[in-house]
Amino acid sequence: MSLDTTSATARTGGGWAVLVLLCLAQFMLIVDITVVQVALPTIGADLALGRESLTWVVTTYTLCFGGLMVLGGRLADSLGARRTLLAGLGLFTVASLVCGLAGSGGVLIAGRALQGVGAALLSPAALAVITSTFHGERRGRALGVWAAIGGTGAALGVLLGGVLTAGPGWAWAFFVNVPIGVLVLAAVPVVVPPAAGRRERLDIPGAVMVTVATGLLIYGLVAAGDAGWTAAGTVLPLAGALVMYVLFVIVEKSVRSPLMRAETLARRPVISGTFVMLVATGLMLGLFFLSSLYLQHVLRFSALETGLIFLPVAVAITVGAQAGGRLIGRLGGRPVAVAAFAVTAAGAALMTRISPDASAYTTLLPGFTLAALGIGPAFVTATTTTMANVPPGENGVAAGVINTFHELGGSIGVAVVSTVAAASLAPGSGAGAAGFVDGLVLCAVVAGVAAVVALGLVPPGKPPAAFVGHGHGHGH
Repeated sequence: MSLDTTSATARTGGGWAVLVLLCLAQFMLIVDITVVQVALPTIGADLALGRESLTWVVTTYTLCFGGLMVLGGRLADSLGARRTLLAGLGLFTVASLVCGLAGSGGVLIAGRALQGVGAALLSPAALAVITSTFHGERRGRALGVWAAIGGTGAALGVLLGGVLTAGPGWAWAFFVNVPIGVLVLAAVPVVVPPAAGRRERLDIPGAVMVTVATGLLIYGLVAAGDAGWTAAGTVLPLAGALVMYVLFVIVEKSVRSPLMRAETLARRPVISGTFVMLVATGLMLGLFFLSSLYLQHVLRFSALETGLIFLPVAVAITVGAQAGGRLIGRLGGRPVAVAAFAVTAAGAALMTRISPDASAYTTLLPGFTLAALGIGPAFVTATTTTMANVPPGENGVAAGVINTFHELGGSIGVAVVSTVAAASLAPGSGAGAAGFVDGLVLCAVVAGVAAVVALGLVPPGKPPAAFVGHGHGHGH
C-alpha cells in the first residue's frame, strides 16, 4: 500500500523534494568521512595524538558506519525506512556535538564511533526510500545523483575541513552538522511518507561479528606501521579478524533471517560491485590521507591552502561520476570500470614524482586530479551494476552491502597507506617524502591490478532494461 502512495508522490513531483532532503543528509555523512583529513595535523597537535590515534580518528567513523550498515538496511526493511532514518539522523547529530566538544583523543574517537552508528542507520534507510519513491528512468537519474554525492561530498569535505580548521577551528568541522541535522530532522516527517515495515528477526550477532572482524583487521593493519608485519600485535589481530569472518559466514548460514544472504552475496553483480567499491574508496581516502599529511607536514601548507588545492580534485570526482553514469548506459559497466581504474593508476603513478624541493602544483595536483577523474566513474559503476541486478525484495540489503564496502574500503585504505608511509608520518621524522612516495606507489599498483581484475569480474553488457526502462516495486 505504502509503495503506491510513494510512487504517487514521485509522479506528482514531490519525489524530488524527498531526493533533495535525503541527499543533504547523505552529503553530511560523506563530508564527515574526509572533513577531518585536513584537520588531522591540528587535531594531533591540540589533543597530543600520535600517528596511530590520528589514523583511528579517520577509521573509527568509517568502521562503525560500514560494519553496521547492513544491520541498518535490515532495520529499514523491518521497522520502516522513515523511522530508521530519523533514529540515525538524531544519533548522528548528537554524536557530532560530542566530537566538537571533545577535549581528548578518547572522547573524539568515541564520538566518531557514535557518528558511524548513526550514519549506518541513516544511509541505507535513505537509499531504500529513494529506490521505492522513484521508478524507471527517474530512478536511474536519482541513483546517479546519489552516487555522485559520494565523490563530491568526500572531496568537498577536504575543502570544508581546511576552511573551518583555518577559521573557527577544527571543532567546527563537527559543529556544522548540528544545525543541518536539526533542519533535516524537522523536514523528514513532512516530506517522507511513512512506509510499513516487514516484521522479521534481526541478526544482531552477525552485525557485531562483521564489525568486530573488520575492527581487528584495521587494528592489525595500523599496528603493522610501528610494530612491523611479524609482531604479535600485528599478527594476532589479523588472525582474529580471519577467524571472526569465518564464524560470520557459518552464523549467516544457520540463522533464519541472516544479515547477508549467501545467495545475495554470491551473485556476480554483487561481488563485482563490492570489489569495485572497496578498491575505489580505499584509493580515494588513501590518496587524501597521504596528500593532506604530505602537504602539511613536508611542504608546510596551512590547512586552508591544503583544502583549496583539493578543489580541482573535488571537481574531477564529480565530472568523472557524471561521465561514468552516461557511459554505463551506452557501453555497459565493464569497460567503464576497467578504464576508471586504469586512469586512477596513471594518476597515482604521476603523484609519485613528489619531492620536498618540487612544487605540489606541478607534481601532486595533476596526478591527483587525474586519479580522481578515474575514481568517480568507479563509484557509479559499483552502485549501478549491483542495484540493477538485484531482486526488488533485496534492495535494502544489497544497498547495505555495497555501502558497507564503500566505508570498509575507506577504513582499510587509510590503515594500509598510514602503515606504508609510517616512516614519514612519525612526528619530527627526517624521512621527508620517502614514506609518502611508497604509499603512492602502492596506490598506483593496486589501481592497475584492479583494472585487470575488473576486466574479468564486472558483468558484461549494459544494465538490464528493467532497471533503466521501468521500475520494480509494483509487484509488492
